[in-house]
Amino acid sequence: MGVSSDNVHGLVLALSSSLFIGSSFIAKKKGLKRSGRSGVRAGQGGFSYLYEPLWWLGMITMIVGEIANFAAYAFAPAVLVTPLGALSIIVSAVLAHFILKERLHIFGVVGCVLCVVGSVAIVLHAPQERAIESVKQVWYLATEPGFLVYTSVVLCISLVLMFRYAPRYGQTHLLIYVGICSLMGSLTVMSVKALAIAMKLTFSGSNQFVYFQTWFFTVVVVFSCLLQLNYLNKDWDSQKASQIVTQLCGFVTILSGTFLLHRSIDMAQNNVPNEPEITTETSSV
Repeated sequence: MGVSSDNVHGLVLALSSSLFIGSSFIAKKKGLKRSGRSGVRAGQGGFSYLYEPLWWLGMITMIVGEIANFAAYAFAPAVLVTPLGALSIIVSAVLAHFILKERLHIFGVVGCVLCVVGSVAIVLHAPQERAIESVKQVWYLATEPGFLVYTSVVLCISLVLMFRYAPRYGQTHLLIYVGICSLMGSLTVMSVKALAIAMKLTFSGSNQFVYFQTWFFTVVVVFSCLLQLNYLNKDWDSQKASQIVTQLCGFVTILSGTFLLHRSIDMAQNNVPNEPEITTETSSV
């Protein structure tokens, strides 16, 4: 079927976004380490990193990357843009090796390779974007019962993690902070996609900011981004970049291996020829 021009634009923006965001993690990490020497560490609830210029450099770089990521959602489907964000992990891993002098273990290298292979497969098989003429269409999809149930479950789990488990185990268990950011990020993707479509249609001459749905998605994007930024700073302050990359890539490796295992089993079962039925005929004497 080929790759549409919109998908190409979205691909370029998503790749540039991964480059900026991956670089920003390293700058912010160095800023957090510097601020931790002179004030309360972010992992312990401090905000001394706000006075560190290197942290702000990483923050500005991340904003540029997020703007590119935001623009990518306006051109390409979310199923193409979102997985390409995993490439920022690889950028962080490479820069952490040379700048932070952190060693990436073999398990992390395998996970990074799987991220690249998966990203290539997604790009080659990305679907075409469905034509949307109004942000109300996105609102209609977002208010379907299935997605409302999913949103309720995500919010409940996130609240439990934030108020019960994060204060107790956040410093020692990486998946607490990562889980909060990932769960809220799943809602952010939907809101960013809706807001990007609204802005694209507005620039095309159809003003979408006259609808309250557009402002609702805007509030969700701002709130969820600030929330994720807070827990992401705590996460990066208490972990080395190589540790985070290794554990995240390990998680991806386990999921990929499980999927491939079950997929191969299904293919093997489908290829087994059906045994001929044995029929018995009874003859009457």
